[in-house]
Order: sequence, then structure tokens, then C-alpha cells
Amino acid sequence: MPADGDTTEAGTRAAAGLLSIDAMGGDHGPEAVIAGLARAVTKTPAMRFVVHGDKATLTSLLSRRRELSGHVTIRHADGVVRMDDKPSQVVRTGKDSSMWSAVESVRSGEADVCVSCGNTGALMAVSMIRLRKLPGVQRPAIAILWPSRNPSGFNVMLDVGADIRADPDDLLQYALMGMSYARNGLGLARPRIGLLNVGTEETKGRAELKEAHDLIEAQAEPNGFAFVGFVEGGDIPGDRADVIVTDGFTGNVALKTGEGTARFVRDMLGEAFRATPLSKIAALLAMTSLKRLSKRIDPRRVNGGVFLGLNGTVVKSHGSADETGVAAAVELAWNLSRSGFSERLKTRIASTSRSMEAGE
Repeated sequence: MPADGDTTEAGTRAAAGLLSIDAMGGDHGPEAVIAGLARAVTKTPAMRFVVHGDKATLTSLLSRRRELSGHVTIRHADGVVRMDDKPSQVVRTGKDSSMWSAVESVRSGEADVCVSCGNTGALMAVSMIRLRKLPGVQRPAIAILWPSRNPSGFNVMLDVGADIRADPDDLLQYALMGMSYARNGLGLARPRIGLLNVGTEETKGRAELKEAHDLIEAQAEPNGFAFVGFVEGGDIPGDRADVIVTDGFTGNVALKTGEGTARFVRDMLGEAFRATPLSKIAALLAMTSLKRLSKRIDPRRVNGGVFLGLNGTVVKSHGSADETGVAAAVELAWNLSRSGFSERLKTRIASTSRSMEAGE
């Protein structure tokens, strides 16, 4: 059985992969999406897309982007999923939407990865219905890249909001999926996995966290990852672990807190450097360092939460993403496609499920 980092037939097929793009979702509409595709393909000319949405609108936008000539196939879809639509409503009435069509391209095998800036709840609902969960996965997870002190510059964190609940078996599955993502997304041969808790001592935390601790620890050696035990909130941007595992409620609170804190620090720095003539001079002298800091914490650089645990890969771009953010999400999708990530994750989950059923 191939390990996550091995070359497989699936990985070879993915090298010529096609990305499925929901062009109508998000706050900025298809203009930002098409601009993001143009930015991405300029960097990686091998990219190819099937873009879902209103054909007339997309044809007009693409006519002004010569760099996308020959890279895009348009798939017409009448409907648009709005950011305030209820997931249940989309499931019932959204079959004509660009979101549904984009996910369907992955289900049919036409495309390797779906990318959407649309409604997160609706996208997860449609993805679960059309792609279905992997055998052995009870709850899918959303994984993100979090800026950190690690050499790669990022940590993987999951779940950040797919499901607010997670029992010990779910947390084990998150650890395995996060490990596979870190290998294929960050190129880490032996990722270090930490379980988020209120303290690092093994005596701390809820009973289900202690049970999850033991389950993950038992699977570390057979699956080729290092388990560092419990980690705290301060370790999320640190260098103690490469993958941070938690439930969706805690992960989503941490994510929104981190985003809010980054905006607060950026705004406060701006106010401080504009406060007096001397501080404005100081800002000019520190401009290079400030730009470096701004780039390091810019959420657009790590835009894209990956839905894990499904029969297919879906990348959720932030709803407010501009062309820079869309390009980052597309680049992430491309890298996962080229690595054969979906097939490798499926193989990993199936292998572990069989081992646990056999009592290994």
C-alpha cells in the first residue's frame, strides 16, 4: 500500500488535473474570481479550469483576459447561492446553481478539486450530499493553514467549523487527515501532531480529550507521524507541532479570534505610525520591515480551507477574497491535485480503519 508521499497512479493522473471553479460565489462576484484565475495561471501556466456560472457574464469577463485563453471551459449555470442562503434551502432548490455544478464536476471525475468563495454551510452541505463521506469518517473537517514559526511558515489546523462536535474517534480521524494534508500540502515527511487542550499535562482536559490522546498516540508509529501530546492555544502559531487537532467549535473560535487580532494589530500599528510627524518618519524608515510583517500575516496568502473526509477535495476560499486571495486558493487546489491528495487520503483512512477493526 503506498504511503502518502509515494508516487501513485492517482498522483500521476492529477499532474494533468482540471480544477472546477464556482465563479458566482463570494462577496466580489465573478470579476474577482476571473481576476484570481488570471493571476494564478500567469504563475502556473499548466493550470486548466472548468468555470461554472452565467455564460454571458463569464464570456465577457474572459474576453478581457487574454492570459486565460485556452485555459478555461465555461459550464453554464443559472442559479447563484447567496451568502445568506440556508444550507437546507440550497440542498432542496440549488441544483441549478454554479456551486452545485462545480461540486458535480468533482463527483463525475471530470475535475480533481473544486474551489468556491461561496456560502460555507451550503458548500459543505452540497459537498457531503454529492461527494459523500469516506468510509470510516463520521464527521468531515475543514482544515486551514495558520501562519506559524515553523520553517514552512504555516501549521495545519482542523477542524475550524465543519461540525461543532467531535468525539475521540473523530479527533483521531482529524489527526490522520491533518497528517496527510501536511505531507501533501507542506511536504512534511513526518508531521508532528498536537491535540489542543487547556494545558499540556496529561491530567488536564475533558475525558474525551484524554481518550483521543491515547488513540492518536497509538496510531502515531503505524502511520508515520510524531505525536507531541497536548498543546495549548499559544502553540497554534508556534513551532511545537505541524498539525493542531481540535473540534470545530473551538477551532472556529480560535480562527475568528486570530483573524480579528491580526486586523486589530494592523490597525493599531497604522494609527501609531500616523500619530505624529516623528512617527510618520519612523514609519518611512521601517517601511521594508512593515511590508514584510504585513505580508507574513496577510490572510490572503493562506486563503483556502480544505474540506477533508469526502470522496473528493473541495477548497473553500474566503467569501471576501479578492484576486490575490482567489489565486492563493486556486494554487492550493492545484498543489493538492498534483499530489493525488484525494486518493492518498482515502487510502490512509481505509488502512487505519481496517487496522482498528482488527484490533491492531
